[in-house]
Amino acid sequence: MASIQSEANRNHYAAIAANAGKLTSPQAIIDYNDTHWTALTGEPGGVDYVEVDAGGVPAMWIVPKGADEERVLFYAHGGGFVGGSIYTHRKLVGHLAKAAGCRALLYNYPLAHQAKHPAQLNAAMTAWTWLTDRGFDTSHIALAGDSCGAMLTYGVLQRLRAEGRPLPVATLIISGWFDMALTGASYETNRDKDPAFAKAAVDWLVTNFIGDGDRLAPEVSALYADLRGFPPVFLQAGADETLVDESRMFAERARLAGVETRLDVFDGMLHSFQMMAGKAPEADDAIGRFAAWVRPRLGLPAVSDKVAGDRAA
Repeated sequence: MASIQSEANRNHYAAIAANAGKLTSPQAIIDYNDTHWTALTGEPGGVDYVEVDAGGVPAMWIVPKGADEERVLFYAHGGGFVGGSIYTHRKLVGHLAKAAGCRALLYNYPLAHQAKHPAQLNAAMTAWTWLTDRGFDTSHIALAGDSCGAMLTYGVLQRLRAEGRPLPVATLIISGWFDMALTGASYETNRDKDPAFAKAAVDWLVTNFIGDGDRLAPEVSALYADLRGFPPVFLQAGADETLVDESRMFAERARLAGVETRLDVFDGMLHSFQMMAGKAPEADDAIGRFAAWVRPRLGLPAVSDKVAGDRAA
């Protein structure tokens, strides 16, 4: 049974749906997310936030006290390309980095009203190059992202492979948005459980992002990408979200491509419920699982899910 604390995430999405007609401009959507989405997450404590210019891309170093300085989580925030920023996600990434025992680089990218695809992926690649040009070893870097951040994460991996550049060692994905063709059955099976992400609403987000572009293009729909040779991936999703089947389908595609894959689906949870880190036990549990899984892949001492979750909280 979902905790009382976790209802804040469901209430957040219900409020978005109820206010949809009032959020009539890009800035109104941004302001709403800045106020209400950010408030879901508890402060992790013991984490410094340092804004940097990552080659022209606004970014933020997230540095937990005592964190390993050579290991990095490279994080792409979600928000459907209509909201979200390094500010809405700093606390979430703070919890994750703190539990993992390393620093993180959280970067911004243009939202869809500012520029269409591939401007967002170009920004991600610029930030990645800035990071690696500073001497960080890719064998000590893991990629991470939530929702549309999954699109950027796998876009970065595809471009790195195409350019013959070294890949990071692992990937962490929260409620990944992998299929711009919206073929997942959960858009129907969960439509009465998910108050915000009706298929028509997500279809609008797709058009807003790529216009009349190809929805099956691998850089925007990683479900249709060649995943062979990519690093191990740990996917998490909420059982009640309409996008959950995208994680299931992607996990199957990754396994068939020979990618080490783990998928955890959390009962009663909605999209990106990990944003409740520091306030809801389900979110802290999820963060702990991520951290325990990624630490040995980054070359850090292994810990249990519970220990990692306690650190995150």
